[in-house]
Amino acid sequence: MCNDPQLRSTQNGIQVCSFTVAVNRRKTTAEAGPEADFFRVTAWRGLADNCAKFLSKGRKVAVTGSISVSTYTGQDGNTRASMDVNADDVEFLTPKGDMPAAGPTVAEIDKGSGFVKVDEELPF
Repeated sequence: MCNDPQLRSTQNGIQVCSFTVAVNRRKTTAEAGPEADFFRVTAWRGLADNCAKFLSKGRKVAVTGSISVSTYTGQDGNTRASMDVNADDVEFLTPKGDMPAAGPTVAEIDKGSGFVKVDEELPF
């Protein structure tokens, strides 16, 4: 997840939760730097409550739902596209106690191998 989920209610009292998910692209060549596609996800009712309670930035999720594409004009005047997912199901993939305080930054990723550099002593 790219950001913490935002929970709100409609005028009718229905809970809705929004968050953004980054999906890494698989590379077939040795291109420089990581690339990702970003999807805005919207969950409703009970699923929205669960997402707001148990998700936070950096956690891994699997989202099932319908995709819609919309276009808009950015502040620079260029036409842009947005991919939105209306979530039917969200599976929480990061175990509850396994989330580090902060995930690796792009600068910590070895661009040649894709591995994250670890600065702590390993137990073996």
